[in-house]
Amino acid sequence: MEVKGATFLFTLAGLMITFAGFSALLFGVRQAAGATLSRLDRYIARTVMTYIFVLTAGALMPSLFALYDIREDWIWRGSGVLFGLPMLSLQVTYPRRRRKVVGHGPPPAIFAVFVVCGSAVTLAMLGCILAGFRYSAAAYITALTIDFFTVIYGFVAALDIIMQQPMEVSERPEMGWSDEGRESLADSTQPRSPRTN
Repeated sequence: MEVKGATFLFTLAGLMITFAGFSALLFGVRQAAGATLSRLDRYIARTVMTYIFVLTAGALMPSLFALYDIREDWIWRGSGVLFGLPMLSLQVTYPRRRRKVVGHGPPPAIFAVFVVCGSAVTLAMLGCILAGFRYSAAAYITALTIDFFTVIYGFVAALDIIMQQPMEVSERPEMGWSDEGRESLADSTQPRSPRTN
């Protein structure tokens, strides 16, 4: 039995995993360029990965439940609760977790979209599904999609903030000759005087 929107959910899960890889790659390139990763960099990378994996689990859960021939209305209720509660917890606690790690809360734009909008959508989805709303599948998939886009927005806005920070370059060994190497090269190029016996 295939649930409503299964193809859309699988496509969304693929996009989510691709985005997670892309965001990790950006931080890897930044570090490869010689920048040291700040606490904010590490926190954002960890947060994006956590959110994306919760969202991906939410995208795959309805199809997993359908394999057990569960009634469709219970598939959406179960998926809604198992996805919605952890997601809502992440969204609501984000400012406190960020303040604890970085020392300050999120900028107002990130707070408005990532926390307020994301939490409102997730909470509305939970309300619709638990109340037995006729279009539970649509409410679930819409919330999942909007939450994904709030994560993308939060990442892009945070990336903009990170790129404006002065880049701390880690000390790397100099490619080429060291001072001792230059001196020994200079010594070897000096003409030698003939030996006297």
